[in-house]
Amino acid sequence: MDKNSVYRTNIIGAGEVGSAISVDMDKNSIHKTNSIFWDTKGNEIIGATALPFYGAFVSEEKCQLFGDVSGKKMLEIGCGTGHSLQYQGERNAAELWAVDISEKQIEKAAQHLKARGLSAKLICSPMEEECGLPADYFDFVYSVYAIGWTTDLDGTFSRIASYLKKDGVFIFSWSHPIHKCVAAENNTLAFKKCYFDESWYSVSLDDGEITLSDRKLSTYVNALAKAGFVIEQLIEESDDDLMQPQGGNSDFAKKAKMLPVTFVIKARKL
Repeated sequence: MDKNSVYRTNIIGAGEVGSAISVDMDKNSIHKTNSIFWDTKGNEIIGATALPFYGAFVSEEKCQLFGDVSGKKMLEIGCGTGHSLQYQGERNAAELWAVDISEKQIEKAAQHLKARGLSAKLICSPMEEECGLPADYFDFVYSVYAIGWTTDLDGTFSRIASYLKKDGVFIFSWSHPIHKCVAAENNTLAFKKCYFDESWYSVSLDDGEITLSDRKLSTYVNALAKAGFVIEQLIEESDDDLMQPQGGNSDFAKKAKMLPVTFVIKARKL
């Protein structure tokens, strides 16, 4: 895992980034703030997380959630610079599709894939909104550290279910909600915010700003059930083998040994 991947999964958590300012839940304002962030210095500030890594210290190579994707139709939610699409394309997926809120990320993904002889149908749109994606079409929908940006979790999961074929698979990762409540301070772990607080907040990062909400794990589970999914696997353990090359004695690695910092869910459409 590259250092940016670790940094990104570390920094997307209110307990880690310091001062967070509570904001009203205004979908359009949140979309604007976050799209500007990714259109400008998002990659410079918090890098990019992409397959085979789901986040800090969790990998597809170890978890094997996808299995053989040969001939499968794949949709990525929040494609970023296109590296996860490349991963799927090089494993002989039949079709690559993706949605991202940022025009610049879409441009970067298109350029990245073209340079590697791959193509994808890329759509710039918030994941919550209707954007012309076909229904009952995809074998897999997946998202690597992007689902947490949605302003409407129930609506997003409902849309994702509509895109999938019956028995289609949805796999996504995000910062674990416990990680987002606990910060490492002076060789100790301290709760910095309430686990049950799902209010929206804004954080300044260098020259950028992001707006997020820290949802409980049960919020994700219940939203999946409401959308007609059954959970097949939940992963929240950190992989020791991934920690060691990246400095197993760093504060973040020490934290990851004591509590989950990333979670991954594999769910199937009923």
